Amino acid sequence: MRLDPRLTFDRLVVGAANRLAAAAARAVAEGPGETYNPLFVYGGSGLGKTHLITATAHELLQRRPDAEVMALTMDEFSEQWYAAVSAGETQAFGGRLARVDLLVLDDLQFLTGRREMQAELLRVFTVMQAAQRQIVCACDRPPAEIADVDERLIQRLSGGLVVDVGAPEYEARVAILRGTCRDRGVVIPDGALDTLARRSVVSVRELQGALNEWIAKQTLGTRETVQRTPVAGDAGGARSGEFLSFLSDITSAVQQHVESWQVRLRETIAYWQGEGYRTGVLERALQLPKDPDVPRLVAMYVEAVEHLRALEAEATQVDRALGGHPMFRDPERLAEAEDFVEKALAGEVPPPGPNPAFTRAGFDEGSANQLAVHAADAVVAQPGTRYNPLFITGASGVGKTHLAHAIGNAIAAAGGPGFAVGCVHAQALVDELIKAIEEGTVERWRNRYRAADALIVDDVQFLAGKERTQEEFFLVFNELTAAGKQIVLSSDRPAAEIPELASRLRSRFEGGLTAEILPPDRPLREKLVARFLAAAGRPAMAELLDVICDPPVQSVRELIGTVNRLVAAADARGVALDAKLAREELGLGEGATSTLAPAAAAEAAGDRTFLDRERVVWEWPDIGARLIEELR
Repeated sequence: MRLDPRLTFDRLVVGAANRLAAAAARAVAEGPGETYNPLFVYGGSGLGKTHLITATAHELLQRRPDAEVMALTMDEFSEQWYAAVSAGETQAFGGRLARVDLLVLDDLQFLTGRREMQAELLRVFTVMQAAQRQIVCACDRPPAEIADVDERLIQRLSGGLVVDVGAPEYEARVAILRGTCRDRGVVIPDGALDTLARRSVVSVRELQGALNEWIAKQTLGTRETVQRTPVAGDAGGARSGEFLSFLSDITSAVQQHVESWQVRLRETIAYWQGEGYRTGVLERALQLPKDPDVPRLVAMYVEAVEHLRALEAEATQVDRALGGHPMFRDPERLAEAEDFVEKALAGEVPPPGPNPAFTRAGFDEGSANQLAVHAADAVVAQPGTRYNPLFITGASGVGKTHLAHAIGNAIAAAGGPGFAVGCVHAQALVDELIKAIEEGTVERWRNRYRAADALIVDDVQFLAGKERTQEEFFLVFNELTAAGKQIVLSSDRPAAEIPELASRLRSRFEGGLTAEILPPDRPLREKLVARFLAAAGRPAMAELLDVICDPPVQSVRELIGTVNRLVAAADARGVALDAKLAREELGLGEGATSTLAPAAAAEAAGDRTFLDRERVVWEWPDIGARLIEELR
């Protein structure tokens, strides 16, 4: 089969479903015949097996241009085998296969029932393994499940490393879609990408088919949605101006043929390929009809290589895993490498800290949030030792984010200068990981969060269904807690009720303390409203507080909205904010009460079957009747 130039490791999105296979394939390319021989990759159709084995061949050829590689599908193997049988050259055919440095065989499931071909392949495997020549195979099932195949061949296929690839998880699906859009030069809104990535798909091909369908529909309908993106060489896109502009000059030059300079270029190309660098710009210069100022071109190329080496060294100081990235081997990706290193350096610091506006002093305590507040104070007093993690749960708007950030601010203040408290929304965590997958900087992403002395993650319910983010956060979580670093989490529901949350992560969330914040009760509402009125420069008169605070509310935000509404109404009328104005604005008559009898409460609540006890005051003629009702 032809080695598709697009199927390289650079373009392979590595996720949880193919990480082991990708690592094994890279190891094979780096040391063919030394480990994992044969490497047997299996998985369903369209999951990237062919991409993986083709990338292995490309990587070996990049590292060793003189290596001999043969890649065949089983259909091609079958055709060549029968042709050799017809010509009486079966021995020569087997010998030719056995002499290659890397033999790549795709769709091995089609060996079923072909006994003579199996025998030939067994002989080839025996010779190649004895000579430490690498074999890489792909199949839609593991060796033991290939029907009607010689048991000796099954044992050979199983004797190296058998590794599977599965359907990509959400984060990998987003990265695949973004990479495909980038390659095709189209821009798709993040919301559309998210919708496509959430579709239940069984293969990468199906995912790309869904993308194609979306693009086609948009192209036929609203063309503005799908826009062409500028090509990499557009003016203003390069940061390493002189070198990249020189590449452009070479491409557009029209010069005459001179044999001596071509010889010089070929020698230069051979040398730098041997050093492991890509030489595309030099190879294109060979096609020019005239000398393109070879000394200057070579000098600029060498300068770019030296710059790449310096950048790589800088990146490895941040994280040794960043060394060896393909962009450090391609002078035409110099600008990309500069951006990469800049981002890598930024990865040394944890995520942004908590919002300084949210303080513990500004968080009022009441019976509705007492447990959470006391737990927060204990965590601040002894971070990492009392409740780790502290899991704060409650409905939207009850103050979870305020309290979590307040904890972070207090811990940071106690820790002193240099004490790093990271604070991130769970969705931002997911988005950062997707970007890291796209850029090949997952290790930098991990280090960014490992660097925190304490970590706050808000709205962790957004991790639901994000398999890769859960997996990565699980590792970060374990490292931080093992090091005695405090973790604070918030969610709109208990961990047990977050759907599609890995059980091992759920158990860790529940392993500290779960503290619920309830909607504010009457005393807490009074404290809060008094604070909000004071902040607005309005006196908190008792009668006004009664009007505002008597009706139950579901969140602190609801109270803030009410106060803001009343302040705006008073300003609009040019009068003082008092109980009379509040009743008028809130639609309450003089002397109206917020206490509702059961029937009225049911009517106000619409069709709700279960009434919120906070919203209902049950009135009974005597205590005995009430007790009987309670015990029913």
